[in-house]
Amino acid sequence: MRFVVIWFLSALAAFADGDRAGEFDYYVMALSWSPNWCQIEGDARDAPQCDAAEDFGWVLHGLWPQFHRGYPSNCPTAERPPSRRMTAEMADIMGSSGLAWYQWNKHGACSGLSAPAYYALSREAYDSVTRPDIFRRLKDPVRLPAAVVEEAFLKANPGLKPDMLTITCRDGMIQEARVCLSKTLDPVPCGADVVRDCQMKDALFTPVR
Repeated sequence: MRFVVIWFLSALAAFADGDRAGEFDYYVMALSWSPNWCQIEGDARDAPQCDAAEDFGWVLHGLWPQFHRGYPSNCPTAERPPSRRMTAEMADIMGSSGLAWYQWNKHGACSGLSAPAYYALSREAYDSVTRPDIFRRLKDPVRLPAAVVEEAFLKANPGLKPDMLTITCRDGMIQEARVCLSKTLDPVPCGADVVRDCQMKDALFTPVR
């Protein structure tokens, strides 16, 4: 009952000031390099995906509805929130059920899809892009230009063009590879506010543990 009440109150708040579900131009799929995220903040949180027994590499941070400028968030929706089982089933590619839940609330509700359909589309998007295997073979931390990471993704995915992909950095480290996709998951050019590549020449890249 408490879960239903929380969802109902959240839905009321969203209807008051949220964007419109289903109204967006394209998706941004964000792939986060888990070892770097763990070093930046995950270890301090004791995040499950950072456990020494795990071997996450590129994980799905989220599939985000996007406008050509800006993005919708926390949209009102009549769709039911995901169950704990649904979010737990996304942990294999997202690192945790908590992230899956958060991404639904902030971004998934804006897709206009049901929670099961949004998660299914997120998994399809994740599987549609080849993550370069070379990064999983690293044994030691390296410093490299962010452009090298972009080139690796472009080589592994011939259908991608430079304006369909951007590499981000945070705290001197490679953070994410963000791929722009149509509503049917075809690669498309990113908007001007998304395609801002990290310009670092010596960004840190840590290996899978």
